[in-house]
Amino acid sequence: MAIESFPIPSLDRPFGVHLWPHFSRAFELVAGYPADEFKFVVGTTPMSTLRETSIFVAVYYTIIFGGREVMRNRAPFKLRSLFLVHNFYLTAISAILLALYIEELVPTVFRRGIFYAICHRDGGWTNRLVVLYYLTYLTKYLELLDTIFLFLKKKPLTFLHCYHHGATAVLCYTQLIGNTAVSWVPITLNLLVHVVMYWYYFESARGIRIWWKEWVTRLQIIQFVIDLGFVYFASYTYFTSEYFPWIPNAGHCAGEEFAAFAGIIVISSYLALFILFYFATYNKDGKPPSTRRTLRRMSQAEVNPKATGSKTGNASVRARKVPA
Repeated sequence: MAIESFPIPSLDRPFGVHLWPHFSRAFELVAGYPADEFKFVVGTTPMSTLRETSIFVAVYYTIIFGGREVMRNRAPFKLRSLFLVHNFYLTAISAILLALYIEELVPTVFRRGIFYAICHRDGGWTNRLVVLYYLTYLTKYLELLDTIFLFLKKKPLTFLHCYHHGATAVLCYTQLIGNTAVSWVPITLNLLVHVVMYWYYFESARGIRIWWKEWVTRLQIIQFVIDLGFVYFASYTYFTSEYFPWIPNAGHCAGEEFAAFAGIIVISSYLALFILFYFATYNKDGKPPSTRRTLRRMSQAEVNPKATGSKTGNASVRARKVPA
């Protein structure tokens, strides 16, 4: 038996086996054709136009704020089983996508270098990565269900949560049509955070006390710092090579200008908001402050103080301090 048949990790098989063929077969069961034949075509591929994305996000905000008003004088739903299923499948989807990204990117990074992987179209924008980028983009619409659970369970809709979910769907869309080779960096880090975060939600919903919940927010902040380092570098490289070649730069970087600006603006806002959330939620000793003080600082969308001051509102804030 050849050594290649043994599940031994290698540069081309980081997990010991090739994951893509298994994924492609699963993809074909759903789409009707292998994953390698997928082509992202604006106007043809589902959710590939700005109009579709904008309508979906507008409907999302209409539903959550309208739903909050409908639920204001109603008893909260428990939804424990559905919430467990929701967090489990998002944990699983994030882990599977992350593993597929790792399998595709590890050989490129080790053989061609990090610059090639984040700036060259053949490094960070291969056909297989486009498939994964598109599926990652679609998961952002699944994650909008987080907020549906919040208003059905009568938990406060914070500005950070609502802004973050809607903006992320739009951000992923801009990067997908902008052909930004550096996209895999924030996406893989985001998937890693989501594996940890949704598993935390899953365990918490089971009634298990999680001691490391503060680290979920810390991990999110670390993620955005790293994201911005790569995004700023890629953007600097693009603009200097394109418009100011006399300024020292590393060379050309693939991507569209509007996608670069979208990445810089949105991720910078995430970093600022999550840092504010962290300091508003945790004292120096690591213990959460009072619910009322946290809500006063961060729950800007809770316009009715009576609703957030109720027993239901206070209990729900204690149960879900980490923003999705």
